[in-house]
Amino acid sequence: MSKNDNAENTRMRDEYDFSGGVRGKYAERFKQGSNVVVLDPDVAAEFPTRESVNKALRVYLARRKAEEGAA
Repeated sequence: MSKNDNAENTRMRDEYDFSGGVRGKYAERFKQGSNVVVLDPDVAAEFPTRESVNKALRVYLARRKAEEGAA
């Protein structure tokens, strides 16, 4: 029997109070997942916020789409 299997170690402590907790509060958000992209330092210096990154990418995508339509 390992130390972690001991019932004393797995018992919920009395000072933990989850009475105000909401079960599954973030479950839907977790199911949707997230798309985290880590920028290289030189790129991150030019785009300090997620808004600036998204704006630049949208401009790029719009131009690319326009170029594809013109071809």
